[in-house]
Amino acid sequence: MLAHILKLPFLVILMGIGAGAMYIPAVYALLDDDLHVARVFLYGGTLFLILTGMAGLASAAGSSTNLARSHLLALLGAFTILPIMLAVPFYEGLRNTSFLNAYFEMVSSLTTTGATLFEPERLTGALHLWRALVGWMGGFLIWVTAIAVLAPLNLGGFEVTSVEAGRAGNTQFAQITKVANASQRLARYAAMLFPIYAGLTLVLWIVLLLAGDRSLVAVSHAMSTMATSGISPIGGLAAGNSGMVGEAVVFGFLFYAISRLMFSRDQQQVGLRTLRADPEFRLGASFVIVLPLFLFARHWLGAYDVDLENDLASALHALWGAIFTVLSFLTTTGFVSADWANARGWSGLQSPGLILMGLSIIGGGVATTAGGVKLMRVYALYKHGNREMERLLHPSSVGGAGTHARHIRRFGAQISWIFFMLFSMSVALVMLALSLTGLSFESAMVFTISALSTTGPLAGVAAEEVLHYTDLGNVAKMILAATMVLGRLETLAIIALLNPALWRS
Repeated sequence: MLAHILKLPFLVILMGIGAGAMYIPAVYALLDDDLHVARVFLYGGTLFLILTGMAGLASAAGSSTNLARSHLLALLGAFTILPIMLAVPFYEGLRNTSFLNAYFEMVSSLTTTGATLFEPERLTGALHLWRALVGWMGGFLIWVTAIAVLAPLNLGGFEVTSVEAGRAGNTQFAQITKVANASQRLARYAAMLFPIYAGLTLVLWIVLLLAGDRSLVAVSHAMSTMATSGISPIGGLAAGNSGMVGEAVVFGFLFYAISRLMFSRDQQQVGLRTLRADPEFRLGASFVIVLPLFLFARHWLGAYDVDLENDLASALHALWGAIFTVLSFLTTTGFVSADWANARGWSGLQSPGLILMGLSIIGGGVATTAGGVKLMRVYALYKHGNREMERLLHPSSVGGAGTHARHIRRFGAQISWIFFMLFSMSVALVMLALSLTGLSFESAMVFTISALSTTGPLAGVAAEEVLHYTDLGNVAKMILAATMVLGRLETLAIIALLNPALWRS
């Protein structure tokens, strides 16, 4: 039975998973005595399971000969078509919004952006759970497809180290890539990674419960942390009852979005020595250390007009608020520390939005749930720039550090620069489109980077005045929804779909 299901088109399988997941908020709503929402999700799940079965029967006979192209198209359909199905119970359960708003909410959740049109008190517990659950499933979809689909095509950041990946024949992931087709890789990686993903979410949920959060809040924040979606039923992590203990726990789990070596089984030993050798982890850790220290030191270096108590407690709170928020936006999660206001006041920067936008653009690690440009591409550009400055002093010098390092400095930096230029062009085009809808330059820039880097909460903290997605018109919402999909799939994947060679077979 399972073998027949795995032969179905990938999008049909995703439809079945999404339909089956609707029973979870249905049960929660029933236990919460919210009978209307319970019926909506129960009927919706049953209806879409029937439709999925019919679609599976209709498509079982015809299978694509090019599975790589098929799965890339399925990913595009998952982020554009699948939210239509996911939005139906949300729309029917809320009853006082438009279907476009519900669709925008589901695109935002599935792409792990976390941008929301609704105040927390407007949604019931089951609807909050559905948003967090969709974001969690979207995070796992990104995790699996990054390794099973994008890695063999040298996309998603793997193109920077493609030579090394092709030679890594002794790893478990590389072996599966060589002997299995795309469908087999998806099945094996899903079975391999789901226990890790679900287990970490369960552990974080239990710890947040013990720290004082309510069950719904704890599970939503746990799922949002692992998926880096930043979805919260109470408006953010700072509004929870877990306090600094909860922030400290979430802080530790956010490192899973810095480097895939934190969870990957493709290494024989994953320890501190392995992480120290990982360029993504070292670069991400340097951002988490250097930027908070800069904000902390600015209290004495430049913020002479700040009138705060210079005691140890306020200093430590300010430092912690900067450390947590920097890591949160670097992983494109968007949770803001309760001490972030203290960090801003301590540094004298009333609205350090450029720092947060820059962190969101950089993003997290390759093959993680984080968005943005990715740390590996930034590292390749840094190594290339470092080498070029070295050649200014010693023109006849020979760069060492092995074949892998030379590949990153040359081809890796070249493809990273191309991607960065495509990313910058995407920012300019989306900003232009949003400006035509009537938005100011600052608002258009913040909304664009928020959507393209999949960091939805950025809009609420990056600008001098808080921006709200509810103030946008329908055209602007559709532009941002398309931008979220573009930011999650990345421009190179879209270009790969337009490659004629991919359609010849």
